[in-house]
Amino acid sequence: MNPPEDFAPDAQGAGAGEADDSLSVTLQPGEARDPVAAPASPEEAAAGDEAAALQLAPDQYKRVLEVALLAAAEPLPLAELRKLFEEDVGADTLRLLLDDLRADWRDRAVELVQIASGWRFQTRPEYQRYLDRLKQEKPPKYSRAVMETLAIIAYRQPVTRGDIEDIRGVAVSANILKTLESRGWVDAVGHRETPGRPALYATTKRFLDDLGLRSLAELPALAEIEGVMNLGNG
Repeated sequence: MNPPEDFAPDAQGAGAGEADDSLSVTLQPGEARDPVAAPASPEEAAAGDEAAALQLAPDQYKRVLEVALLAAAEPLPLAELRKLFEEDVGADTLRLLLDDLRADWRDRAVELVQIASGWRFQTRPEYQRYLDRLKQEKPPKYSRAVMETLAIIAYRQPVTRGDIEDIRGVAVSANILKTLESRGWVDAVGHRETPGRPALYATTKRFLDDLGLRSLAELPALAEIEGVMNLGNG
């Protein structure tokens, strides 16, 4: 006797459902999500739909991203990472893959981070002191005047040389600004429309990258900046 149609298994439907579930779980960042959790956001849903059309398996995309980031000398933005693949991998899908890759490395001495210029692998701060012992040159030390000028530019930007002098209460040597510009932390970004059109100074992406930050909104206190950058007072 044949089973009722209501109980007959739909092999094609079940197979498709299993394949969709498997891909969706693989693409989520970090650990697999609780099936009872809130539904995915529209961006995640769109990334999941797009992922279904990708030519490679999600893990293969992660391996390509991994080797590219490990080999890169500089941080790589999403626009550059998308060039790795023949098909157009959307930004949302790429972020999910990068978040998943970051989770893969969470228990290692090297971590994947997003900073102002893009994504990069870097040594975790607690291990940096060991690597510093291999350096032939000691990190440069900067005067209090340089540090105060950097702080004013970072937290008040864009500012002119006159603005800095008004805040510090003393004249600012041209060499101080040249020191910060040569390090790649400060740059002239325009001119104020006042007599003499003085240059306006602001921090650069290099400054944020050296601090491991994505934007100025993440700036820490000056004391922490000194520690991260190995700066001291002369």
